[in-house]
Amino acid sequence: MEPKIIYQDDSIFVIDKPAGWIVNEASTTKYQPVLQTWLRKFEYPLVDDTESRHGIVHRLDKETSGVMLVAKTKEAFEKLQAEFKNREVQKTYIALLHAKVEPQEGEIKISIGRLPWRRDRFGVLPGGRESLTLYKVLHFYPGNNAGHTLVEFYPKTGRTHQIRVSAKSIGHAIVADEFYAGRKTARNDRKWCPRLFLHAASIKFIHPETNKTVEYKSDLPEDLKSVLKNL
Repeated sequence: MEPKIIYQDDSIFVIDKPAGWIVNEASTTKYQPVLQTWLRKFEYPLVDDTESRHGIVHRLDKETSGVMLVAKTKEAFEKLQAEFKNREVQKTYIALLHAKVEPQEGEIKISIGRLPWRRDRFGVLPGGRESLTLYKVLHFYPGNNAGHTLVEFYPKTGRTHQIRVSAKSIGHAIVADEFYAGRKTARNDRKWCPRLFLHAASIKFIHPETNKTVEYKSDLPEDLKSVLKNL
């Protein structure tokens, strides 16, 4: 399945990234679908600009699906980067968590850092970078293993693995999260959920050219919809 273009104009692409796609090229990404490589088939000012990461303003994890912004011009890239830095971009994610999440809404404020003993993972670490995530419960599915909760997350900062680490920090890891749910739990999850249940559902930002606030959405993909149907 290829990425889809939700919207484009002279200064931006809004892309719907499928799960399984890596965002940036690296020496370890051979033989895997990479968004940066896919973007090369389009003609736009930043297509060959490695310094500006071909216009890729922010990232989603490989297994996370959903809406992403790509700048076509240097000016748009810098404006959008500044918006992310100044926390002016509003993002909404949908995730399925283990057990019943209470209270129904709240905020998770933790400091996140790279784990010294596992460099590919992050956790709550003293001296880490402050992160803030708001959440709201959408639905509780009672059933096996204390049930599952569908939650909307609104990250106010942009730390790596922020939502995944925040969910784990309140004792409700995301379903099928091989990094943070524990190996055995994740393996059992994968019997009924094909991948990490995390989806970037919407993004709201100030358009770099028109200076108007715009919002773009991505529907929950079929693989995750059918997981919810089966619950």
